[in-house]
Amino acid sequence: MAERIEQRLEDRIPELEQLERVGLFTRKEIRAVLRKATALEYKIQRRALRKEDFINYIQYEVNLLELIKKRRARIGYSFKKDEIEYSILHRVHSLFNRATGKWKDDVQLWLSHVAFCKQWNAKHQLSKVFSTMLAIHSNKPALWIMAAKWEMETRLSSESARHLFLRALRFHPECPKLYQEYFRMELMHAEKQRKEKKEFEQAKMDLGEFNYSEEILNGEMARIVYRDASQKIKGVEFQLAVLSIAKLFDFTQDLQKEILESLQARYADDPLTWDYMARRELELGSPQPTEHTTKQKKVSEMAQKEERCCAVFDEAVRAVPTEDMWKCYITFCLERYNRKTNSEQLKQKRLERTLSVFSKAHESNLLSEALYKQWLQLLLDSSLSEKAVEVAEAATRHFSQSVETWQMRLQVLIQLKRDDVTQCFEEAIKHVKSKGTLPLWTLWVEWSEGTNSKEDTEALFQRSLRATTPPESVTMKEKYLDWTYRNCGYKKVKRLFTSLCENRPFSLDFFRKMIQIEKEQESCKMLHLREYYERALREFGSTNTDLWLDYVKEELSHPQGKPENSGSIHWRAMKMLQGDLVEDFVSKYTLLQTGHL
Repeated sequence: MAERIEQRLEDRIPELEQLERVGLFTRKEIRAVLRKATALEYKIQRRALRKEDFINYIQYEVNLLELIKKRRARIGYSFKKDEIEYSILHRVHSLFNRATGKWKDDVQLWLSHVAFCKQWNAKHQLSKVFSTMLAIHSNKPALWIMAAKWEMETRLSSESARHLFLRALRFHPECPKLYQEYFRMELMHAEKQRKEKKEFEQAKMDLGEFNYSEEILNGEMARIVYRDASQKIKGVEFQLAVLSIAKLFDFTQDLQKEILESLQARYADDPLTWDYMARRELELGSPQPTEHTTKQKKVSEMAQKEERCCAVFDEAVRAVPTEDMWKCYITFCLERYNRKTNSEQLKQKRLERTLSVFSKAHESNLLSEALYKQWLQLLLDSSLSEKAVEVAEAATRHFSQSVETWQMRLQVLIQLKRDDVTQCFEEAIKHVKSKGTLPLWTLWVEWSEGTNSKEDTEALFQRSLRATTPPESVTMKEKYLDWTYRNCGYKKVKRLFTSLCENRPFSLDFFRKMIQIEKEQESCKMLHLREYYERALREFGSTNTDLWLDYVKEELSHPQGKPENSGSIHWRAMKMLQGDLVEDFVSKYTLLQTGHL
């Protein structure tokens, strides 16, 4: 191993001599580089190889290259690159090859090599990297697309890119993304040829030696790709994705027409098809605005376009009366309403249209729970409170089992300070199953605290503990304890704590809250703190190390504490804690004893 390392270090000597001779590095820096390289070489020549050692070595060499680049720029020296940089580049490629050969499955390592090749313009090496990587990771379409894009955009080789896409499609014959990028590549190739031909014609050159096929120039290859993909890939999303790509090129009108006809013929009942056809009206028939076009005229034109969109949507909800179709219609209306405009008339028209569409969807019983929430928010923002109350009530009739819908209705009533809030709470609790009602009880007690008497709120807390499931009652116990302390004082909260401790389950925060309350008293008694800690440890002593440590701290720091008790607490903790928690407790306890915790 030593001989191999010595040989690799000797191979560095010519480049290091050149670095010193041309004044890029000093002799001291050369020695430092050699020492670091020796250490890194020994790490990558061990029997048990580690990926991190290769990454560190590569990073060091890359940093060295960057430093040389900066030094060259500073002194204005640009010669001897073959002897210096190319030697380091060769070594980095060699390191990457060894690393990727050892850890073939690490895609990030391959991508790092690709990024390095791109950064240093190593085209020949990058071609080899892509070839090897795709042979190993042929199951990843994104890598095929990356390689094909590089061939097309950097090497300007559409033939190589096409070859890669065809190979990729043999492995992934039903991958939409591959077909989309292949389709895009063929259109880019056609556009490139069209530009070349145009430039030659402008220069009045003879095109006899150049073979520009009219079919290729008109995107016929892309059409073939599209037709082949359409047979294998079903779904309107793919058709729309391909159509959006075709629209980027100004010579694809016929192709766009074909895709659009296929879309309408094969997916006439799909909401996304109607959504696209409706939104398309915004783009159609829009002459370029001139300097003399008035703002009023622009507003009028936009209003007319939106009317045409809505006419298509109206036809759509008649042809495809589904929840998804109404969702597309409403989403469009909300998008238009949220667009900024200086015309109050246009904004009001958009609002009226949006509210009308919400109402129609509601009348058709095809409005989802999420859209009811959006409708309510829009009504509240528009100060239509009475209508908001009606809509909230309608939403709870349609989704009577939904906690979120009842919560939404109650928040509306509370916000508007209505008198029937209590009645609505009662109705909600009656309709919703006990499991999952915690948000309703939380909202109810929070509202009651600011509205009702202490007695009513306390009765509500007591009722919530009986009505909620045991896991949910834990939260209500915490809230009850906190409310009682804030409103009724220390003696009442102490009695309540004792009472609540009779019924499990509990949370750790429940006990910690009571401990905090005791510590806030002027005459904080250690006897009470011990009781609370002991109760908490009975429940959580086997799973929580911090609780034991806090107990020890309390005995050590409290005026009435007994430091001699810390030993017995430590012994009990060691017996009670489970698994790795014992080791964690011992280390923290040691830090506590030495004053570091």
